[in-house]
Amino acid sequence: MKNPSLASSLIFLLLFVLFSCLGISLADSNNVFDTCPTATDRIEFINGYHCKSPTLVTTSDFNSAKLTEPVNTDDRINLVVKIVTAADFHGLNTLGLSVSRTDLVIDAIVSPHSHPRATEMFFLNQGIVLAGFIDTRNQLFQTILKAGDVIVFPKGLLHFCLNSGYEPTISFSVYNSQNPGVVNINGAVFDPADSSHFIEKFLKRLTVPSSQSNFKLNPNVTLSRYTSL
Repeated sequence: MKNPSLASSLIFLLLFVLFSCLGISLADSNNVFDTCPTATDRIEFINGYHCKSPTLVTTSDFNSAKLTEPVNTDDRINLVVKIVTAADFHGLNTLGLSVSRTDLVIDAIVSPHSHPRATEMFFLNQGIVLAGFIDTRNQLFQTILKAGDVIVFPKGLLHFCLNSGYEPTISFSVYNSQNPGVVNINGAVFDPADSSHFIEKFLKRLTVPSSQSNFKLNPNVTLSRYTSL
């Protein structure tokens, strides 16, 4: 371009427009309304759920009793973990949160799995649990939890929990996604007939941390029951 000043002006204008658009998009990255309870009468597919009309929003949208009852521990495979998302708890829509309850009978284990869209904060309400996760270097991080303890499972990493005590356990988890998703290595890689062999091999990697050997652990964990999400 023969006119340097004109070229400079065009470049400046281009950068101004670019950064202005970027600023506008960032400004709308958060919620634009106070709340957005799920509208169950809309079925169009979007990345999330439509909002109820503000005139139809009630207090009941923001509380749930779906985790007050024990999860059915008679089912070995699917029902020891119950995840409540914005599809069931409408007030969670657009807030980037979901919650779950896990009930484990003695010897039960939730086999290694990951949540591709969420970090999990795991709170143990009752019992003793051996819990941990595996990072991308295949390094194992594990600990013994007692009632009131919390562990965090980073987003996308394989994690697990094992009832290591003499009573059933109850735990609750919070996820920083309204739809965390689940990828279970047991179900994805192994046939149901081979699942027990996978669990047995995995458990050989687990040891009770020496710093926590004073806990009253069950030394005869037989793992006659296990589960996958």
